[in-house]
Amino acid sequence: MRTILITGPGGSGRTTVAAATALKAARDGTRTLVLSADRTDTLGAALGVRTGPAPAEAGDNLTTWRPDATERFRADLTAFQDRATTALDLLGANRLDAEEVTPLPGAEELALLRALRDAATSDTYDLLVVDLPPAPQALALLSLPEELRRYLRRLLPAERQAARALRPVLGRLAGVPMPAEWLYETAARWDLELAAVEAVVEDRATTVRLVAEPGPAGADAVRAAGTALALRGISVDALVANRVLPGATNDTWLAALAAQQRKGLDEWQEAYDVHEVPHRGHDPRGTDDLAALPVPGVVNRTPPPVEWPLEDRLADEGVLVWRIPLPGAIREELDLIRRGDELVVTAGQFRRIVPLPSALRRCTVDGAALREGELRIRFAPDPGLWPRTR
Repeated sequence: MRTILITGPGGSGRTTVAAATALKAARDGTRTLVLSADRTDTLGAALGVRTGPAPAEAGDNLTTWRPDATERFRADLTAFQDRATTALDLLGANRLDAEEVTPLPGAEELALLRALRDAATSDTYDLLVVDLPPAPQALALLSLPEELRRYLRRLLPAERQAARALRPVLGRLAGVPMPAEWLYETAARWDLELAAVEAVVEDRATTVRLVAEPGPAGADAVRAAGTALALRGISVDALVANRVLPGATNDTWLAALAAQQRKGLDEWQEAYDVHEVPHRGHDPRGTDDLAALPVPGVVNRTPPPVEWPLEDRLADEGVLVWRIPLPGAIREELDLIRRGDELVVTAGQFRRIVPLPSALRRCTVDGAALREGELRIRFAPDPGLWPRTR
């Protein structure tokens, strides 16, 4: 199944573009599901139908779904309290009733990730269109599965489960209860669920479609989003330039704004597959308005992966060079930290911790440079670890 993740700066019209993209695919005969995480029904307002916590038909080949974060959060917390009864009683804690529970910040995003996983593993749809939150929140959301899995491995490593037979003895020696087996079972279940979501995000058939208005603010947002997506290894299949003004106008103010937009569009054309959506003079509402928007269609081909090649320069320069594409990155906003067998890469407000390839774990960092939108990190073999040749 093909998955298209749609995001952009706040107020760029990304929900409208997501609805129009899903509608166009459905009318072309593709079984399409469009997902939204908005607490308010902005997706339904665009389509002219109500969306809710269960998948609902919105037309031929078109299904909408807006997961209910509140109900899922209540169910998860109730289940957790049931499993942790002994620990809660030991602490003298009072249980929370489901009626008094309100979702914490981020619950909508977690509900969307679960819905994304469930939809992607279903055979019901051919295309999944996801109306993500605004770009900064969306990029944090896409990194969440990988980050949470890393936390779980550090806090509850699977190898410690091998010592579960010793926990009663250790508990008596220490005088405090040891972690119960259900805690490790819960961590293992969470890891499987997160791995399924991570597989969808990292799948080659999953791409991001950016939506922005051409102009200085839109250009800054697209540059930052492009860098962050490259850092995650996620490809951008198209950039939708929304609300483009007509070039020919007698209004001096509109003519200046249109010229500014055209300058931004010319710059985007050099880096992205740009699709212009003209300004309609009003917010599109209903299927007739959405069908009139010239949004890009869905091409049934797998986009090329975002690769981080490792270049062997040992013979000429005595180093290995790891090349990480970071289009739009600014040198002053880059930071690198070697932490054991991991590399911490920071680009602006975004950060990713990646394991080093096996060959680089036996090397030391010899330098780094940002050239032509690519971060090139030099690694020199550690004589104490590198295999010796005769």
